[in-house]
Amino acid sequence: MSVVDLPYTADVAAETDPIFRPLAHVIPPVEWPLHAPYVSAINRLKRDRNAVILAHNYQVPEIFYTVADIVGDSLALAMKAAETKADVIVLCGVHFMAETAKLVNPGKTVLVPDLKAGCSLAESITAADVRLLREKYPGVPVVTYVNTSAEVKAESDVCVTSGNALQIVEALGVPRIIFLPDEYLAKYVASKTNVEIVAWKGHCEVHERFSGDDVRRFRRDDPSLVVIAHPECPPDVLAEADFVGSTQGMTEYVGELSAKRASERRPRVLLMTECSMADNVSGRYPSIEFVRPCNLCPHMKRNTLPKVLHSLEAMEFEVTIDPEIAARARRAVERMLEFSRQPRD
Repeated sequence: MSVVDLPYTADVAAETDPIFRPLAHVIPPVEWPLHAPYVSAINRLKRDRNAVILAHNYQVPEIFYTVADIVGDSLALAMKAAETKADVIVLCGVHFMAETAKLVNPGKTVLVPDLKAGCSLAESITAADVRLLREKYPGVPVVTYVNTSAEVKAESDVCVTSGNALQIVEALGVPRIIFLPDEYLAKYVASKTNVEIVAWKGHCEVHERFSGDDVRRFRRDDPSLVVIAHPECPPDVLAEADFVGSTQGMTEYVGELSAKRASERRPRVLLMTECSMADNVSGRYPSIEFVRPCNLCPHMKRNTLPKVLHSLEAMEFEVTIDPEIAARARRAVERMLEFSRQPRD
């Protein structure tokens, strides 16, 4: 794909300045003339195509805040994708998320800006691996993290996200489950339930690089530092954290901190997750000071404004799933969504 530089004209500046002004503390002003022409073109083309852009919390701010219509963690994106009236969905995230959007929107066109936006967790397990696990543990339900391919979902009983994994594991009402593929998330869930969990040894290449020593090093400089960690982090990180949760849960917790401490010293927060998450949360809560350990996901960063524009212009790259696999995978995803809609005690 060739990238064409678009001009930053007076008309583009006038059109996009209202978008940029609230984001000046997140997006450097010197960068805005580069982004603004693409923001203008993308938002115009979305209307022409009846398209909607879904962006994961790990997307760069210039995508997350200026062209995305729906933002959130993988569960929020899946649920909102199921409700959209748009004809075209552009998924700014990684490939398994686009597959999930396609599963719940089989009649819509789902596009990804870059086919190489993969996921180390999704690549850590195959459908054949799941079938072998079923042979080894006959009758044990397979609970699969959404960070997996459609082929793996098709071999599963139910999907989960980091935000609803514990709820769904306990709602199954069984003494033992197979949990795929993230080992650390499985261990975290196991620490919160009496259900026996058989775990796979998949890891996220971003979160597995954090350590408890990292947290302790930051806290030596500021003992009052609030540490918030994603459950894909290793157990020694979670043991040091003040709060553990999904990206949506982390955002909500920061919001609670912001509200509680409005009259106190500006709180400092360490987010143990992908680097852009702090940029995007700071856009909502500018009163919070973020300490950024900044592990980047190379796959999430493959999505750029020029690629999003090209995706809409050329209607590339379309996500397709074999119908037989899609039918079985859809059942696992829909079962997750049903659990997620149920009221909690």
